Amino acid sequence: MKLSLPFLKKQPCVAVVRLSGTIGMAGRGSMSDTALAPVLEKAFRKGNPAAVALEVNSPGGSPVQSSLIGARIRRLSEELKVPVIAFVEDVAASGGYWLAAAADEIYADDSSVLGSIGVISSGFGAHVLLKRQGIERRVHTAGQSKSMLDPFSPEKKEDVARLETLLADIHENFITHVKTRRSGKLDESQDLFTGEIWLARRAQELGLIDGIAHLKPKMQERFGDKVKFRRYGLRKPIWSRFGASLAQDAIAGLEERAAYARFGL
Repeated sequence: MKLSLPFLKKQPCVAVVRLSGTIGMAGRGSMSDTALAPVLEKAFRKGNPAAVALEVNSPGGSPVQSSLIGARIRRLSEELKVPVIAFVEDVAASGGYWLAAAADEIYADDSSVLGSIGVISSGFGAHVLLKRQGIERRVHTAGQSKSMLDPFSPEKKEDVARLETLLADIHENFITHVKTRRSGKLDESQDLFTGEIWLARRAQELGLIDGIAHLKPKMQERFGDKVKFRRYGLRKPIWSRFGASLAQDAIAGLEERAAYARFGL
């Protein structure tokens, strides 16, 4: 039995939450608000942490899941009065930067890649291939926009216009989030919302991050050398640890690898 003595000063503890991988994309390793909810709840509530440190390493993914996760982090931080500090590893781009911006402060390694504050939609067109193979595409809908951007039909200008409107609205939400979270820190003489990426030093000059630092020494500098760390993160399902569904895991791994490769990683 551990004896607790009130006159002994308790050492501060920092909860460390790992946010690594794609966001809301298919695959067992991707992040979503549903999967991260219990992880974040424990990190903020267990043991009265002095701060929550986010280890961010993500090339992005779903804007909705990014927003939901970021909003959950803010709610818990404000409700429990626990500061949040993000530490970027390889990359915090697109949705990954959305998550980092949910923190009160952002730090990164010299070679970290940050930014990509934009929205992307990609697909393919196979109508020419179908025509060459003598295959006729048959689609029946109720609602003239129900079959928008069908990859097996020729692209329509009105469909592209609708998509561009959707992307512009999502982009505006992203911009609002960054401006709100980084208020008073951003270099307003620069257009930071073109989807461009930067290394950490340049990102610091632009106000996208607060400095160059690593998690442990920064937390020791702030809370003392005896600060303790309690780690939290997503765990793989038990069946995946025993090699089940290897094909799906391999495909998800390739998708995630491709997402990181966009940033030269």
